[in-house]
Amino acid sequence: MTPTIVVLGGGYTGIMNALVLARRTRRLRARVILVNPSDRFTERLRMHQIATGQTLTDYRIPALLEGSRVEFVQGWATRIDPQQREVSVAVPDGELTLRYDYLVYAIGSVADTATVPGMDAHGYTLNDRAEAERFAARLAELVHRGSGAVAVAGAGLTGVEAAAEIAERYPNLHVVLLGRNEPGTMMGAPARRYLRAALDRLGVEVRAGVEVTKVLPDAVELAGGELVPSDATLWTTGVVASPLAREAGLTVDDRDRVVVDATLASVSHPSVYAIGDAAAIRQGWGEIHGTCQSGVPSGVHAAESIARRLRGKQARPFRFGYLHQPVSLGRRDAVIQFTRPDDSPGRWYLTGRAAVTYKETFTSSPPKLYRLSQRITIPARALARTGGRANRVAVPR
Repeated sequence: MTPTIVVLGGGYTGIMNALVLARRTRRLRARVILVNPSDRFTERLRMHQIATGQTLTDYRIPALLEGSRVEFVQGWATRIDPQQREVSVAVPDGELTLRYDYLVYAIGSVADTATVPGMDAHGYTLNDRAEAERFAARLAELVHRGSGAVAVAGAGLTGVEAAAEIAERYPNLHVVLLGRNEPGTMMGAPARRYLRAALDRLGVEVRAGVEVTKVLPDAVELAGGELVPSDATLWTTGVVASPLAREAGLTVDDRDRVVVDATLASVSHPSVYAIGDAAAIRQGWGEIHGTCQSGVPSGVHAAESIARRLRGKQARPFRFGYLHQPVSLGRRDAVIQFTRPDDSPGRWYLTGRAAVTYKETFTSSPPKLYRLSQRITIPARALARTGGRANRVAVPR
């Protein structure tokens, strides 16, 4: 019988997985179905650009899949039945039930907006394109008004990129970056100093060692009661996965990520594979944190694992190590911290225009990689550096 593989999620990781699956199972004539709520491919690595009103290339998922044999279903997965191996999908004209032999769970994660009171009602996120565009519209209102204060909560890489982008594009707005740690805390000292100097040059006020406890319509409240004025609050800290896997009875961690074995199969339901931000993936050096850098190799490896199982072979363990921490500091500056495989900072870093070129090359690479994957078979090991010694708790991007 023809095997059917359903991939949930059309982000960087899910699209790569579906394309590699189609190529690796073409002789088996496997049916590969990709499900995503929108037919538009969102470049999450550029969300800070969308949030500041910049116009990006309009990639459409069907066009990216063209010629690959991957079927695209525009819809929202509402229920997984791992016993019957079925997925319920809400589509524009009703509900669709998809049966599968293997399911790839690539739904990703979003900023946690439920923990801090007032965030849902008064804050903004970069969870999806619509949210980023809503924030961009609010910034445009403030610019038209002539002044305003913008608070970016979270001093991780996403918060830093967003704060720098806003400050460079709208110099008449006062931008304050709020975080429990110093910006760039995961970087080495020289790269961290460069990052901080760039934020100072752009006029970003940095408040480190603070915790946001409430979001109000015109301010954020810090632990201790201090109010920081804010006409628009952008939330970039803390991530959670969709509850869909937990509701289906799959084993998940405290952030609802699917717990997987060494081959990326669910430890409780081996016919389900989880990849990218939706998976709790451990290596010898520690746990992977969600980025495109780790997500795309996990998608390729899951495709290899499923293809090997369909051929009656044993799947191999996933091995991954980080290479870099690329950070945009507006459109004309950037800093790249090169890392050890466990994501701890290495000796080398790159700054200025060279770093901008490096970052842009990396950010623009997924669509090119998708086209390449249809012409040649890309092994997961070609995309993943291996090794690493220490168990390091990384700051989520």
